[in-house]
Amino acid sequence: MSKSADAKSRKGYSTDVTNEEWEFCAPYLTLMKEDAPQRDYALRDIFNALRWQVRAGCPWRMMPNDLPRWDIVYQQARRWSKAGCFEVMAHDLRELARVAAGRNPQPSAAIMDGRTLQSSPESGARAGYDGYKRRKGSKVHVAVDTLGHLLALTVTPANEQERSQVAALAQAVQEATGDNVQLAWVDQGYTGQEAADKAAQHGIKLEVVKLQEAKRGFVLLPRRWVVERSFGWAARFRRLSRDYERLATTLSSMHWLAFATLLLTNVFRKS
Repeated sequence: MSKSADAKSRKGYSTDVTNEEWEFCAPYLTLMKEDAPQRDYALRDIFNALRWQVRAGCPWRMMPNDLPRWDIVYQQARRWSKAGCFEVMAHDLRELARVAAGRNPQPSAAIMDGRTLQSSPESGARAGYDGYKRRKGSKVHVAVDTLGHLLALTVTPANEQERSQVAALAQAVQEATGDNVQLAWVDQGYTGQEAADKAAQHGIKLEVVKLQEAKRGFVLLPRRWVVERSFGWAARFRRLSRDYERLATTLSSMHWLAFATLLLTNVFRKS
């Protein structure tokens, strides 16, 4: 018996999807029949609980009692993650957002960068030490379009250099955009012929945006500020403020969910 009736009696959270948003999301998340006999909670309630968890960032076992049981949400999240539901949803929402902004559905340029997340006891076994940031943890390597929407993402130990992930990011970017991206702006961590050659193998030219040698205070770097803003968007989701996940694939999936959540707001709630 579904427990959605109990959910209707609770006060909603700001992270809950609207009816219009759920109508869009449901086809991506329905891996079995909604009325399957083994389902105890409505799929929408589980998705709302997962969105709350990623935004609030609390431990799984400390989820509020008015949400579906933590283990139910966790198990369903693993199924969605394994099926790539959030990634596909984010890509389709990105195209809708670009069209709404008067852009082509697929970008011709991208920005690449890496963000180091402090490790936790859960992720410490796969952590590395980032000497530049002086932090032990994981590094999230991303590529975004010129609007800041996520195109590709990989997760490595923090000691992994940005240039070593160029091939993987470039391949994923072209798969997501139909080989449409021709140029990628990067920082000086991507300097070198090897990185340029790996990008060129996938039809992408790397352009390094260098930091001014003489600077004082904060400097807004052309093009590169877009990906920094994307990192800022991700940091608003407390589950992504550190690496709390045992598996790198889970951390990656949580990022795709976060960007899909941002894009849902962008597409369906803009006035």
